[in-house]
Amino acid sequence: MLRENQRINLVSRRAGEDELRMHVADALAAKDLLNLQEKEVVDVGSGAGFPGLVLAMAFPRCRMTLVEADRKKSDFLARMVTELTLSHVTVVCERVEVLGRDPSYRERFDVALARAVAELRILVEYSLPLVKLGGCLLAWKGRNYVNEEMAAQVALEETGGEVERIYGYELASLPRYLMLIRKVRPTPARYPRRPGMPAKRPL
Repeated sequence: MLRENQRINLVSRRAGEDELRMHVADALAAKDLLNLQEKEVVDVGSGAGFPGLVLAMAFPRCRMTLVEADRKKSDFLARMVTELTLSHVTVVCERVEVLGRDPSYRERFDVALARAVAELRILVEYSLPLVKLGGCLLAWKGRNYVNEEMAAQVALEETGGEVERIYGYELASLPRYLMLIRKVRPTPARYPRRPGMPAKRPL
């Protein structure tokens, strides 16, 4: 990853081994909250593979789908999956708004993961259409999570989500939070809106 990062900017170009270890530790915080074994999991906006690739290795009996719209990044993820022989991992190069309307993906997953993707009111429109009724979205957030939660009330109501739990932890002396959002109602067919709209005009 360090070598590839110099070519396609997976994470910060200045990132060294210590920073990558922090990304790994941040991803693994999910183990304190959820057991992903035997679950159908989607990582929304996988980027360099945090958290989806890391958690796929931590939970070898899950079925992980890594969604990344950037072709260079998705190609990198596909190479990692091949080199690490992760037969339970699939990489999909597509906009998440497109997958949310595809019958093959809509309401298919037990868990959606999202780290460093978008603010919460955008994220629930991206993610909850992919999640089964009763499933959940796990979102990694920083200290601003309270304001994001307040701003996302309409979006949560519209997409069928409800904040169930906030799990706090420290990473390199900085506060981090995992927001577990349960899907308690079906997401209306009009969501997600067409690509670009959730970010341009958040609910």
